[in-house]
Amino acid sequence: MFKNYLSGSLLLRASPYVSKSVQFKRFAVTTSSGAGVSSDLTELEKQDVLTRRQLELSKEKVELKKVKPTSPGIRWWRKPIYPYLWKGKPHKPLTVTKVGKSGRNNTGRVVVRHQGGGVQTRIRIMDYERVKPGPQTVVRIEYDPNRTSHIALIKHNETKELSYIIACEGLRPGDEVESFRAGIPKRFIEEMGGKIDPALLSVKISRKGNCLPISMITVGTIVHNIGEHAKGSAKYCRAAGSYGRIVSKLPEEGRAIVQLQSGEQRYVALEACATLGITSNSAHHNESLGKAGRNRHKGIRPTVRGVAMNTCDHPLGGGRGKSKCNKPSMSPWGVLAKGGFKTRTGKHVNKNKFKDRPRGSARK
Repeated sequence: MFKNYLSGSLLLRASPYVSKSVQFKRFAVTTSSGAGVSSDLTELEKQDVLTRRQLELSKEKVELKKVKPTSPGIRWWRKPIYPYLWKGKPHKPLTVTKVGKSGRNNTGRVVVRHQGGGVQTRIRIMDYERVKPGPQTVVRIEYDPNRTSHIALIKHNETKELSYIIACEGLRPGDEVESFRAGIPKRFIEEMGGKIDPALLSVKISRKGNCLPISMITVGTIVHNIGEHAKGSAKYCRAAGSYGRIVSKLPEEGRAIVQLQSGEQRYVALEACATLGITSNSAHHNESLGKAGRNRHKGIRPTVRGVAMNTCDHPLGGGRGKSKCNKPSMSPWGVLAKGGFKTRTGKHVNKNKFKDRPRGSARK
């Protein structure tokens, strides 16, 4: 039923391919008071600057829920208001019980600090692959306590099967989303008279929430839930408000270059999946917990400073009273925290990285 009609001329609006030797220019943006964009930026970089500004404006206009400060714990509590969120319980067949490990391994020793306790929650089983073709209708948008972004419960129009996906910004109950990882649907080809019209096809598939192979996405498009391998699941840009951009395609190598929010550019497979749009809950950074107890409800334990410990517990500990320390910041095991301590060297270097993120004065 499905046939892969992907070719180099599928989307005529795509920018020309670039080689690995191309060095992309960095952003040169002035302050918000004199908001201007440098004239030496490329078209993709100008689009990215515009997208960042639109996100900042949308975050400033978000409505926050506040309550009367009858106690210190709620005086600074702030939470974005989302009236479209489902107020009931999740779909239980798509959840499993979360078993707390408190940061311990199989021997009972602490291997991850600052974890433990928290409210008992259920893990939502997410569909990160989205390989099933056909239109699916959004039943509702839900809050997920295990992630920062919102999730969407979708229902297949033919099989009536339910599944959870990460909701993109602007997705609402009643909207239709579809996955094209299996190829172009037969009904689309019949509607176009048996021949593929690239312009008409681009209009049909370019909707928020649709999952496509990167080879079918126009260069410069903003995406999230980006996969790394051809038949793998989504790996990048899954947190609230995160997104990536398709910078270029390398069909002779079967790879594409994706720019992440940090400015880092990585290689991914040309047939890897990506979902159109920005991850939902972009106003997550405006949330204020108000007190330490709400972090404890999430299973996050306190973080103690090294200078407040004893000498036997930390290299910065000890001393009489509140003592200062002339040593650089380091972990309890003596590993430097600042000053350019490299952790990705030798065999740990990421081979899929095309360009490192801007650092120091080059960072915006």
